[in-house]
Amino acid sequence: MHARVLRYLDEVVRRGSIRKAAEVLHVAPTAINRQILDLEAELGAPLFERIQRRLRLTPLGEMVLAHVRQTLREHDALRERIAAYNAGQQGIVTVATTAGLAGSLLPALVHDFRRRHPGIAVRVLDLPVAEIVAALAEGDAELGLGYDLAPTPAFVTLAAGEWPIGAVVAPGHPLAEQSSALLAECVGYPLILPVATMSIRGLLDDAFVRAAIPVRAAVEAGSTVLMRRLVMLGAGIALLNPLDAIEELEAGTLVFVPLRDPALPLQRLTLFARARGPLDSAASLMAERIGAALKALSGGGAGH
Repeated sequence: MHARVLRYLDEVVRRGSIRKAAEVLHVAPTAINRQILDLEAELGAPLFERIQRRLRLTPLGEMVLAHVRQTLREHDALRERIAAYNAGQQGIVTVATTAGLAGSLLPALVHDFRRRHPGIAVRVLDLPVAEIVAALAEGDAELGLGYDLAPTPAFVTLAAGEWPIGAVVAPGHPLAEQSSALLAECVGYPLILPVATMSIRGLLDDAFVRAAIPVRAAVEAGSTVLMRRLVMLGAGIALLNPLDAIEELEAGTLVFVPLRDPALPLQRLTLFARARGPLDSAASLMAERIGAALKALSGGGAGH
């Protein structure tokens, strides 16, 4: 049964006549009468007893009316939920990103987003860069956040920023007092390096080769959390970008010393989505929040 005939029936019962219901609903009485006759024909029995000029529900009509009013309540509730979803108050958004960003940048960002939009659930997938792209392409995530992604027509860039690579050291380390450093200075200390599958490692290896600096890692790790912990324990220095250690840098438990080697490029962080079709409200709000956070961090000096 369609919403129109349900509302017609409900209003006829409330007003006691088709004519009065038609006045309230601003439709022709014949239109309401036709809908009710069609419904009675479909059910195979009358819904009303016509007594003089008033309509009285039959026992079947009472049963149908109970169903009608329950359906209308559920319909109205659904419309409210849809309106809330479209307004960005409810929904779910999935962000595919690297394990490093999931463990550094995103905790505070997701917490802040959930405070602002408690009706929106957030899923974070920590994946290798190639799998981030695949997750978006296959529809498993609405947003992707990763470093040094090759541009492709299948995706649209929503926000981007460039971040320097530097030495992450403990506060009392000799490099901690310097405003910048060279790779040649870093190799004098035990190096904690990202594993080869992380995009930053390729940039570091290329820079070491161009500078003709032989390098031997004391530790290689695929987890920036592990790398940060090792630095705090005094195991060496890590070569990362400031977003990889944002919480510790803000707390003062670690220090970031940017590297000034001309052979070492900046890391480009990109927030992207599928090019086809607009983002829904939940994903749009999350994209705005991530973009604003990256802009604020860059403007505040965290990225330069």
